[in-house]
Amino acid sequence: MRITVKHQVLLAPALVLLLLTMLLGFMQFTYWDLSVKRREAKSLGTAFISLAEADLASRRMQRILLQISRRGMAEENELEAMTSLAELAANAVERIEPFGELVKPIKLAHLRELATDLSPTKGVDIELLLTAITQFRSEVTELTNLTSLQRQKLRGLHTKDIDDLVERTALVMILVVGISILLGIVLSLYFGRRILSRIQSLSNAAGRIAAGELEPPAAPERIDDELDALTLSINLMTKRLIQVVGTEKLYEGAEDERRRIAMDLHDQTLADLSSILRDLQGFAAASDNPCRQQARDLELNLTRAMSNLRDIMNNLHPQTLDILGLGAALEAHLTGQCEGPGLPQYHYYCDAKIVDLGLSRLQQLALYRIGIEAISNVIQHAASGRFEVGLELRGSQLVLSVEDNGRGFVSPALGSAGGRGLNNLRERARAIGAEVDWLSSRFSSGTRFELRLPVAALIDAESDRKKG
Repeated sequence: MRITVKHQVLLAPALVLLLLTMLLGFMQFTYWDLSVKRREAKSLGTAFISLAEADLASRRMQRILLQISRRGMAEENELEAMTSLAELAANAVERIEPFGELVKPIKLAHLRELATDLSPTKGVDIELLLTAITQFRSEVTELTNLTSLQRQKLRGLHTKDIDDLVERTALVMILVVGISILLGIVLSLYFGRRILSRIQSLSNAAGRIAAGELEPPAAPERIDDELDALTLSINLMTKRLIQVVGTEKLYEGAEDERRRIAMDLHDQTLADLSSILRDLQGFAAASDNPCRQQARDLELNLTRAMSNLRDIMNNLHPQTLDILGLGAALEAHLTGQCEGPGLPQYHYYCDAKIVDLGLSRLQQLALYRIGIEAISNVIQHAASGRFEVGLELRGSQLVLSVEDNGRGFVSPALGSAGGRGLNNLRERARAIGAEVDWLSSRFSSGTRFELRLPVAALIDAESDRKKG
């Protein structure tokens, strides 16, 4: 189901709102039908009253005409009354609105013509006026009877419609609200359990990864929503973490092998060479030895070879790192390898707090290797007259920096792209969770190499230890 998590969460309330909106539409349509019938009833009431007024006016006109007919002449006030009554009847007829089968437009037009014939303004012809009044009253009576019957019928229907409307509306409301609540609950439970189940699965996978079980969750076949994207991200992150851990194990294994070889060289090869050197020294000291000079030359060569072997042993695994720590090991390397004619001057600073951090052996080895490699790059490639080496705490980060006043990189992008040596530095740093950058030097020229290792957990552990 390709529905995002956000839409899955919103689907249940959206469906409930849709059903309730449809219910409101149904109620609106029902009450609109009722309002139409109300307007029809109002029109019938208006027609009934208008017809009654027209009938009353025509009846009074008929009574006046009969009086005139008996006297044989009409008085002025009687003519005025008849004119007024004729206008009243015509106005009453005009207020009648045509609707349904009750009052057809043709019949209403005929009634209006009859109402016009009632006016005495064209002359007082008693016979014609009586005939017109008779026809008018006949039409009015017929329409009045029809209107009365229609009103009674509509009144009954109206009461029944209201009852049906209340009953139907109540039933529909109960059904729609019940279905809405039921669907909302079903959809909420379905998507809620589905989302919670997937989140719990991801949480369990993350917990196993944090506990050291580097088993990535199964990658989804396709990305349907945010949780699938998160699962794929955790899968890729776990695989990269496995690569990093593998690299870390590789480095750790390589350092262990270097340490073992250094110990073997110290315990076996160097011991044997020391024994040979003592024999040569005894042989060269003999007074009757004709090869004394050759023995002394061999002694010097052997001493030089043993010194070179100690350098090799120190490069394989510096003993000062195990004995004195990272800061002292870097300082010993600078003293032994970076002092002499033709070498640039250096300044070394080590924060005293570094000793109390409790860095692991792998972290110290990696930082030492990275530091001496960065120093070697300065000596071999920077063409500088001075460089500075710093090992300090900056907030919650351990910062190792090597900064020179040399010529810098030939290409500004070299620091980010880098050759093999720079990539080795970056990979060593990544193996211990550190980041490296090559920045512009604070000198007028040159490059600043900077490594940043997060040590907030080590600082907190040391703080807790001191409080305890």
